[in-house]
Amino acid sequence: MNDLVKLSEIFDVIYGVNLELVHIEQCTSTTENAIPFVSRTEKNNGVSAYVYEMIDVEPNPKHTLSVAGGGSVLSTFYQPKPYYSGRDLYVLIPKKELSVVEMLFYTKCISSNKYKYSYGRQANKTMKDLLIPKNVPNQIIKKLSNFKTDLELNLKQKPVLDKKLKLDIDNWKLFPLLDLFTITGSKTTPKQELEEIGSGMFPNVTTQATNNGVDNFYDVHTEDGNVLTVDSAVLGYCSFQPLKFSASDHVEKLIPKFEMNNYIAMFFVTIMNLEKYRYNYGRKASQTRMKTISIKLPEKNGKPNFSLMEKYIKSLPYSKSL
Repeated sequence: MNDLVKLSEIFDVIYGVNLELVHIEQCTSTTENAIPFVSRTEKNNGVSAYVYEMIDVEPNPKHTLSVAGGGSVLSTFYQPKPYYSGRDLYVLIPKKELSVVEMLFYTKCISSNKYKYSYGRQANKTMKDLLIPKNVPNQIIKKLSNFKTDLELNLKQKPVLDKKLKLDIDNWKLFPLLDLFTITGSKTTPKQELEEIGSGMFPNVTTQATNNGVDNFYDVHTEDGNVLTVDSAVLGYCSFQPLKFSASDHVEKLIPKFEMNNYIAMFFVTIMNLEKYRYNYGRKASQTRMKTISIKLPEKNGKPNFSLMEKYIKSLPYSKSL
């Protein structure tokens, strides 16, 4: 039987660097020297943005766990790189050498205590006393190690098309979105109804701008797949839905008028999400507005160059995973 010990016996628990994102210059994840900014969110491994490295602020160390003391209490993630953090974010530094697999095991152990807390009861004072297993079971280490190995092999795969392509954006042409897609709404399925139906294989697409817009999977669908979806409530976030799905309110559909595969779809998703800056709470990506806009695309003989779009995505890393 695995003994339980206080979290503080395995990890040093320290407060993060406690920065405010609004006071830091943001950048993209691909920017040189970009640093992840980890907040109290329970999504995207806790990363809410990427920021430029600051000369006078030392990031939290890599190979640590980030734990939310407030907000989404006890949202716990393994951080493989140095990172900055917001308020009420704790950093757990292992007191002895732990492998990545062991660290991942402890993220699950810690976050499983979430049910004990709420916004009215934070984990700031009690986190150190949480009980977790003293050792990681060997069978868990073996299973997680195999999974980690498979994942690393997938990430090392060569692109589908082992040839680098360059896009000549200056020569792209504008095409009305309405000429390319049928723009329509989706049927709203209430969350309560989905919960009553129960879990299944079909994604439920919402207006969230993470996880491809999907919040969960249920045993029901109302929409056909192989379409783009756009959030018309907040940011205008676009995602590709290859499978049949259900949807929350304010999820619009772009049904292609051309033959669209996964690669071409991801090209359009990228272009559409570059247009997000046009939308906010006062100016939403409504069906009416989308029917009036045009987007720039590679062109050949006066038509969108779908072949080039497909080849370009196939030339990118991880394209075999699409």
